[in-house]
Amino acid sequence: MAEALLEVRDLVKHFALPRTVLDAALRRPPQKVRAVDGVSFAVQRGSTLGLVGESGCGKSTLGRCILRLHDADRGEVRFNGVDLAGLDEGALVPYRKRLQVVFQDPYSSLNPRQSIGSTLLEVLDVHGIGTPAERRKRVAQLLTQVGLNPGDGHKHPGEFSGGQRQRIGIARALAVGPELLIADEPLSALDVSIQAQILQLLLNLRTSLGLTMIFISHDLRVVRYLSDEVAVMYLGQIVEQAPTADLFARPQHPYTIALLSAVPEVGETRREQVAIEGEPPSAVRVPQGCRFHPRCPWKVERCRHESPKLREILPGHTVACHVAGGGRVAGA
Repeated sequence: MAEALLEVRDLVKHFALPRTVLDAALRRPPQKVRAVDGVSFAVQRGSTLGLVGESGCGKSTLGRCILRLHDADRGEVRFNGVDLAGLDEGALVPYRKRLQVVFQDPYSSLNPRQSIGSTLLEVLDVHGIGTPAERRKRVAQLLTQVGLNPGDGHKHPGEFSGGQRQRIGIARALAVGPELLIADEPLSALDVSIQAQILQLLLNLRTSLGLTMIFISHDLRVVRYLSDEVAVMYLGQIVEQAPTADLFARPQHPYTIALLSAVPEVGETRREQVAIEGEPPSAVRVPQGCRFHPRCPWKVERCRHESPKLREILPGHTVACHVAGGGRVAGA
């Protein structure tokens, strides 16, 4: 088995809600949004993990905790064996350039007052990479690498299209030669035709640079194309994880089955249609027992009271579900 570059163990991140006057008067306990609530997984060196789920399930918060843009409440983020969650800011600095991120919105993630050449030079300068001449050469290489004209370094973000801005964001992330790249919904703000181009660029860069990636998305078709393994999140927890081909061929969790049944398929046997009722519950007041049970068409009494743990149901295929592997879900 390949070496795990990243291991996340029992990661928890809750956000405290501001207390109102009424809360204080009634002496209500402080409420918290349970954004990430006990997540564990590993990413093998050189592979891509797709992280999928509905909006608000905690995908982006999880990515930010890995990068230490948020400090986790508890748990471990082990990068090459070192727990980043336990490092102070000084000790964390050498790891900053080894983990980089491509943000969702290419319009707000770039400084509109700064030329793209200056943006890339600033990254190299902050990390003390190369001489001034070497940095200028590196900027031209980066722009070429992401499919842009190296002579456009003097231009500002407003002179580029959305797809071109996302290419600039990718160039900025690659500037310091990271080992792990977290792509946080990098296609969602782009037109469909441009999405395909950026997706192909990421795939080519992963191959040519040997990158390890975490690709965060709500689009299962994109995740299927890019990822070696997929983890499905629901309400702050991973409910299923498996190699990509296995998860798409034999989904086990009813939530995963419902997500896949909504994806259009061409030239394949049509999947069983599974409807999910209602909206996801509040991350402030999560349901007792299985968090999916209020919306699950195949729940049993046990689901209402006992929270399922991730268990291996097939080789390399884990699922947090009481009924998967025997009965209704396994045959779906």
